[in-house]
Amino acid sequence: MKLLTVNNLSAGYNGTDIIKNISFSVDSGQIIGILGANGCGKTTLIKSLANLLPHTGNCQLDTITVESVSPKGLARLCGYIPQNNSISLDLTLFDVVMMGFNPELKLLQTPTRQMKESAIQALMDVGLGNRMYDNFQSLSAGQKQLCILARTFAGKRKLLLLDEPESALDFRLRYQAMELLQDYIQQNHASALITLHDSALALNYCDSLLILSDGRLIGTIIPSETSISEMEQLLSKIYGTISLSKLNDRLGNSRLVMMKEAETS
Repeated sequence: MKLLTVNNLSAGYNGTDIIKNISFSVDSGQIIGILGANGCGKTTLIKSLANLLPHTGNCQLDTITVESVSPKGLARLCGYIPQNNSISLDLTLFDVVMMGFNPELKLLQTPTRQMKESAIQALMDVGLGNRMYDNFQSLSAGQKQLCILARTFAGKRKLLLLDEPESALDFRLRYQAMELLQDYIQQNHASALITLHDSALALNYCDSLLILSDGRLIGTIIPSETSISEMEQLLSKIYGTISLSKLNDRLGNSRLVMMKEAETS
């Protein structure tokens, strides 16, 4: 079932389009990765889908036209994680996660017991349950990112828009975060669009990859279906000449590995 349909989306800043005429759709239960070189429009695309930037074209989320919904109304349907968190207040981790329920609360309404239980469970899921009453500012950058991820999970949104959520995470936590995301998507019949710099994460955890270059969608990769040679050809357009290999881990699971080939002078 189509959860999100995007038609001819263009957006930018100061009257200049950064992304141009992008169209794609997302099925329920999918994780869609967005890959491209720096400055290609990945963040602009995510912000446009979250209706945070003026844009042309339209986005249909389930039966709702995104452009016609208020910011609070869209926040009830869609969870958004920007590249950098803007939380500067001295809040506990629990308070930060509870902020994810603000779009559902009316003026002066207090959170329900179920909301509080969901917040606690989300913190436990990301490994921060024992620190839920610590000051958010005392966390490392990676721990802060996991807390923000917990806030997004607690709200049980159907669509998650994640802009480089792995950027502050170490090697182990990057894979842990992607596994948590996979579990969330499967358990809640949700979908996610995620921009990534780590191509290994994208190739091994995303159901489909949107390849952006100079603000345009130049191709789509389905790692489980697209041939190695086709993937190499498309990824080389954004990263320079690369090669892909399939390796098996100790459990016998097949993994894709990307290597940058030396440029000939």
